[in-house]
Order: sequence, then C-alpha cells, then structure tokens
Amino acid sequence: MKHNLTLDYNKLIGRTTLLYGEANTKKTLLTSKFVQFLIESKNVPPQDITILDFAPHLIIFKDLKIGGKVKDFYKQSSTCRYPLIKGEIIPPRLNSRNKKELYTFACDNFRKAYEILNLFIEDPTPLLIINDISIYLQIGSINLILKAISKSNTFFGNSYYGSSIKSDYSSLFSLREKQKVESLIKEVDNSYSTD
Repeated sequence: MKHNLTLDYNKLIGRTTLLYGEANTKKTLLTSKFVQFLIESKNVPPQDITILDFAPHLIIFKDLKIGGKVKDFYKQSSTCRYPLIKGEIIPPRLNSRNKKELYTFACDNFRKAYEILNLFIEDPTPLLIINDISIYLQIGSINLILKAISKSNTFFGNSYYGSSIKSDYSSLFSLREKQKVESLIKEVDNSYSTD
C-alpha cells in the first residue's frame, strides 16, 4: 500500500486531530513523528506530553503489520508521561475463537484503557496523544475520550477504521466500533484518512 499523507504538524498544535484508517497504514508511525516534532522541533518538555498507548504489541497477520506502540517508532517518546497499562492489550478479533472470547478480550482492554484515561483526566498535560483509540471504542463510548481531549490544549490520536481484521462472528462488533470512530471524527478539528 502507498501512503501519501503528509501532515503540517505546525498547524496541528492547539487543535484536535484524529488519523483513521485500515491496518498497516502508518497511523502509529505518523503519531510518533508528531511526538518527535513536538520534542525535537518545538522543544516541548516531554513531561508536558501524555501518551496513552492502547495498541497491542506489533504482530503480523495476513502480511499486515497490526499494532505497535509509539515508543517502537520513536524511542524518546518514553521520556513523556507514558502511563503503563496493567497487563497486555489483546486484539479481540485476532485472538478470539468465538463471540464470547471476542467480548471478553474487548472488555478486558476497555477496563485497562478506561483506567489510564481517568488518570489523565485527573492529572492532565497540555498535550495528549492516544494511539489506537478503537481498542477503547470497541466497548467504550466516545464521551470519556472527549472529556480527556477537552483537558488538553492539543490532541493527536489515531484509530483503526477498516475491514481487514474480521471474523465470522465479529461483524456487529466491528460495525459498532466503526460508528463510534465516525462519531469521534465529527468531534475533532482535523481528521485524516490514512488509506
């Protein structure tokens, strides 16, 4: 896949921005480049940046790279406020064998993401980065995401929005996730498809 999305990061400061697209379309890479821009070009102190990383560890599925953390692409991002999720994020559609497991994994991920979203809301920083918002939106509503975004001066996030990751029993699950991402797209200043 070719990805020709170029972003003027200067114009994203003080705004709310969401990248969305299919798996393996460089959403996390572009997100890490924004963090790098903030630290290296704008000299933003890393403690003014919070990175909420909901992505699972990088895996290869049907020749697609899925997941990956911001710090996998920009090592210095670990100097930012980077609250760690307790336990691992399990990609529900990839790891489940049936609908029950799908929702069990999604609920576990939701609880983990919900906890660190609330940590940010209680103690925000001027800049908020969220990697793989769709992991939270699989079960959660956009309301808590919007509350977190409202606590920052600049928000930059990304979300899966596609159809390449699916199973026979996940179509309704995927449809609801997609609808929530569409709702979030309507709420941010800037949204960019990476497809």
